Amino acid sequence: MKKPSIAIYPGSFDPITLGHLDIMERASRIFDQLIVGIGINLEKKHLFTPEERMEQIRLSTQHLPNVEIRTFSGLAVRFVEECGANVMIRGVRPITDIPAELTMMMANRRLSSNVETLFMIADGELAHVSSSLIKQIAGLAGREEFRKFLPEVVIPFVEARFRKLEQDGEKADILS
Repeated sequence: MKKPSIAIYPGSFDPITLGHLDIMERASRIFDQLIVGIGINLEKKHLFTPEERMEQIRLSTQHLPNVEIRTFSGLAVRFVEECGANVMIRGVRPITDIPAELTMMMANRRLSSNVETLFMIADGELAHVSSSLIKQIAGLAGREEFRKFLPEVVIPFVEARFRKLEQDGEKADILS
């Protein structure tokens, strides 16, 4: 009997981008189950609450029946173990993410030799997309520009949040 394979894709996903979704779609084809773990860091300013991020990911991945979404706090490697998995997916952007991700991978190996890290790069035109990029362009971009970076179902969330931040005069706070 084949042991079911479970992989964990941890991140902040604030918001989920097309790059994230590309990795989720590809990883869901490789593994029997993909658990997307939304990391909760109370010291970091987030654009969306964990619940809002869960909803955005749920809507973006509803076509992927083997994807589950959970939140976690603490070390990602411990979350992987708690889920009964031994594979952690890490999305990397070319060149810029590699040194930090290698350092984190080596630290995780020291913390748990049972957890393997699988690096995945989003397809070419999405490899540069990040949640930070979305936050930088959000005040200037419209729906057409967002379609190049975000799942369609996430665009209304981002537009509404940035409208509210501008109304409340808090836009600069979230970008810092």
